[in-house]
Amino acid sequence: MQEYAQILNYAIPFFLVLIAIEYGASCYMHFQVNRVFDTISSLSSGITNVVKDVLGLAIVVISYKWFYNHLAFFKIESTLMLYVMAFIGIDFAGYWVHRWCHEVNIFWNRHIIHHSSEEYNLACALRQSVSEVFAVFTFTYIPMAILGVPSQVIAVVAPIQLFAQFWYHTRLINKMGFLEYIIVTPSHHRVHHAINPQYMDKNYSQIFIIWDKLFGTFQPELAEVPPVYGVSRAVKTWNPWIINFQHFWLLLKDAWRTKSWWDKLRVWFMPTGWRPNDVAEKYPVPYTTDIYHRPKYETQASPAFKVWSAAQLIITLLLMMYLFNNIGEIPYIYIIIYGIFLFVTIFAYTSLMDGSILGVFGEGIKLILGFSMMYMNGNSWFSIEKSIPHGTLLVAGYLLVSGAVSVYFYLADRPVEKDILDFSEANVA
Repeated sequence: MQEYAQILNYAIPFFLVLIAIEYGASCYMHFQVNRVFDTISSLSSGITNVVKDVLGLAIVVISYKWFYNHLAFFKIESTLMLYVMAFIGIDFAGYWVHRWCHEVNIFWNRHIIHHSSEEYNLACALRQSVSEVFAVFTFTYIPMAILGVPSQVIAVVAPIQLFAQFWYHTRLINKMGFLEYIIVTPSHHRVHHAINPQYMDKNYSQIFIIWDKLFGTFQPELAEVPPVYGVSRAVKTWNPWIINFQHFWLLLKDAWRTKSWWDKLRVWFMPTGWRPNDVAEKYPVPYTTDIYHRPKYETQASPAFKVWSAAQLIITLLLMMYLFNNIGEIPYIYIIIYGIFLFVTIFAYTSLMDGSILGVFGEGIKLILGFSMMYMNGNSWFSIEKSIPHGTLLVAGYLLVSGAVSVYFYLADRPVEKDILDFSEANVA
């Protein structure tokens, strides 16, 4: 927990700097790749994911360490070559996990958030799931455990392989010559995020593109087919919590409504999008048929509200970083409550970005949680005064102002849905 939090203390600022550079470059190139609410939603999703990971809010069915201790035929000395081989092994496993997340109904629920943005930019890379309750894919590392790759090597290499997937989520880099034959490039991954029929369910590789070419899932980006981003059933919300569980909720309703006991069981494990016939006929779900004329989800809001939403994101980031920097000094139960506080904060302001009354209710819960944590910690925000003079007073002021301003915006200036058509990259007849 503490070690991963320390890694994130360096990784998060690095990612944010790259996002800012991409935004600056897009302005210089007069090529819009960001929308305010979409970017806030993406970064907020990233916060929920890393907080969940740091808090350890997932059940590991069988850990890699268990596989290593019980199945290893050899004990291999840690060398540079071993780290390289472990990286390749993790990337190979990552291809299959990624593919299954697209091809199996229940696994799609843990991945849909990453594809939910109708933009494609570096912020989109941080749209990661909180809906993975059970970590079931550790079995894909069994070959490495059998060969004797130590768990410490996996612990080092896995985050590197994960973070190395960040940079190619951009529209500002064109094809990259000979590298297109070796690694996953922005062009390859644009195809993966597109919902064009030619591009669906292609390019699952994470670092080395060879896996797609070996297993028949490679598709180059075509000049005559500009990618259209998102998911076939548009999520139509900025709230990452709603996005994370939309597909699961549909599966749950389908399993409940179908009259077939066989369908109640298999709906979870059928190909993504499969629904029981009786339910699909009675409860149709709208899917995009004309991708080039599908409007992007947008809510119209005043400049003041956009600034307020961005401020909420920044304050949430700062509160999260304070947790990560002091996690070794906070009792575990308070760490969990702190994490819930951050989750509720994000639920509140992203709901308000949708113009939903849930944003106001979320602010009320946040207010209660925040002051309760202060009370339980001796009227202090986890000894913040050691770092910031009058820090507890500042946090208390934020909680009160946040609640009041959110109520004001909901009553007097809340956003309204106003979808937009964007044909800037599509050749529409």
